[in-house]
Amino acid sequence: MKANYHTHTARCGHACGTDEDYVRAALKQGYDVLGFADHIPWPYASGFRNPRVRMDAALMDGYLASVAGLREKYAGSIRVYAGFEAEYFPAYMPWLRDMLQEKPIDYLILGNHFDETDETGMYFGSCRTAAQLRRYVDLTVKGLETGLFMYLAHPDLFMRSYPAFDADCRAAARDLAQACRAMDIPMEYNIHDRYIEFATKRVSYPNPTFFEIAREEGVRVLIGVDAHDPMELSDGTQWARAERELEAGGALRIDHIEAGK
Repeated sequence: MKANYHTHTARCGHACGTDEDYVRAALKQGYDVLGFADHIPWPYASGFRNPRVRMDAALMDGYLASVAGLREKYAGSIRVYAGFEAEYFPAYMPWLRDMLQEKPIDYLILGNHFDETDETGMYFGSCRTAAQLRRYVDLTVKGLETGLFMYLAHPDLFMRSYPAFDADCRAAARDLAQACRAMDIPMEYNIHDRYIEFATKRVSYPNPTFFEIAREEGVRVLIGVDAHDPMELSDGTQWARAERELEAGGALRIDHIEAGK
């Protein structure tokens, strides 16, 4: 089975294309499953808005309706799911649990981008100290422990700005891997970073040392496109590269998850 559960839409403010463009691109590359997991619109108590990061709450119902329509239109050709990528924001977890009961959502993935909230918290892709790494690990594990998430997206996010994979990074990777193994939660081998690579940019993930540790700890791994442009689905180059790397590294790769409420 060829499946991607990490697909964004233009509603998040940093992706492009129509929802149907992503489905057509996935069909072009022979995907059996396409899951939409746009950035969740948190109900900020402060009235904060982040239109370049996540959709506005007013767009949620339209998003879910659009995905439902595509599921029906392309039934028999590809399975289409409606999900969200969400952080672990402790203050908003009660809302998230209620929302999952009220809305037609198939799954959540944990993409722990910010420290407690993006209203005031740091972006974990900017980690540069051991204390920041520890904060990322601790909050991410707490998020996994909620039982709400099907897998951990870009677990090596902390390497986007960290200067080198040092002993503190190894400890962070091992702790995350052990937590995922204990809870039987897969990690994502995220290939989006490679699509935005420039000559002067060091690709931060997927990090080979991180996933060597994940393999040693027996964590299951799932490829995630993290598509922000339909081209990322229609061009199979990076997917094929990821398959080769995971096979060569002996990863415990899985090809799909059981999405569904």
